[in-house]
Amino acid sequence: MRPICSFARVADDGRILCTKIAQGDNEVSPAFCLTCPARQCKCDHLRFSLVKVTSSPITFRCNSYTEVWNDEPPRVAFLRAACAARVAPLASPQECLNCELRTASLGKEKEEHIVKMIPAKGRDLPSRPAHAA
Repeated sequence: MRPICSFARVADDGRILCTKIAQGDNEVSPAFCLTCPARQCKCDHLRFSLVKVTSSPITFRCNSYTEVWNDEPPRVAFLRAACAARVAPLASPQECLNCELRTASLGKEKEEHIVKMIPAKGRDLPSRPAHAA
């Protein structure tokens, strides 16, 4: 089984920790890793650190009625992010997703994947049949 993220580590006590979270609690779940902005970008030029944002519950009291509001699930966002190729800071994951360097490298990966899928016999077709040689 391959790991969900290369930055996730398992502590000795069994907690899953993210090594890139610089602020906030660094305990994560596999489902939490799926929402990571770095995973969405999938760019080799991206350098980043993360911050984990958790909502603080609000207690609502009216007469004898009490209700705790905690609607927002924890999320992770870039604390700092930059592109190593352009040497420029990134304010959001969208800047990385729209970068022409990223889209060019993804296009190259797709072409390489397609070439690998073509059988070796189909790649180098001889100009004349083998029996005619």
